[in-house]
Amino acid sequence: MSLTYKIKSYETDIEDSSKTRVGFYVTDAQGNQLAVDKLVTTGSKSKQTIVTEASNAAQDEINDWASQFEVVGKTWNPDTNSIEN
Repeated sequence: MSLTYKIKSYETDIEDSSKTRVGFYVTDAQGNQLAVDKLVTTGSKSKQTIVTEASNAAQDEINDWASQFEVVGKTWNPDTNSIEN
């Protein structure tokens, strides 16, 4: 399943200034969308590194969300007990 990640926010956390909150909109091929935010310790990291770490931290949540759509829109064939495209 193809997913597109769009950065929706990138800001210093208001409760802990040593962390950056990065938000993503994740969209699948059918147009389903998930909004997810993650906190990353900032330090002297580049923005690219912070975004990468936030994306990695969100991966399990994104995978769980995406898996619920794996069979949506497909055809169930009761004769063969199989899911068809």
